Amino acid sequence: MTDTLSIRGLRVSAVIGVHEWERGTEQTLIVSVDMAADAAKAAARDDIAGALDYSAVAQTVRTVVANGKFALIETAAERVAERLRGEFELSWLRVEVAKPLPAGGYTAAITIERGSRLGRRPAARGCD
Repeated sequence: MTDTLSIRGLRVSAVIGVHEWERGTEQTLIVSVDMAADAAKAAARDDIAGALDYSAVAQTVRTVVANGKFALIETAAERVAERLRGEFELSWLRVEVAKPLPAGGYTAAITIERGSRLGRRPAARGCD
């Protein structure tokens, strides 16, 4: 698959951070997701039934991030990736989680990729 479907700049309020003061307040995280998909299938039918539901993906991201109460943005990104891959059967995705830090004058961000763009999602392996 070579098509990439994306959600950009999804703002989610969340409790996140390692400092005591961060644990008692909500901050805004900005999440972007790229997902491998077959856009030709949806385009051929011009029907949502064959497309990835952007609204459902965005809602899943919101739920994971808002309910997570993570210490690290790395953990938030990993949990979003795990949930999206499982719920939407994605073979590949890239997740970026950005945390603006106005007091520091910068934005901290992590980008992770999971899976393979070239084929089916690998089957789960059991423990021996």
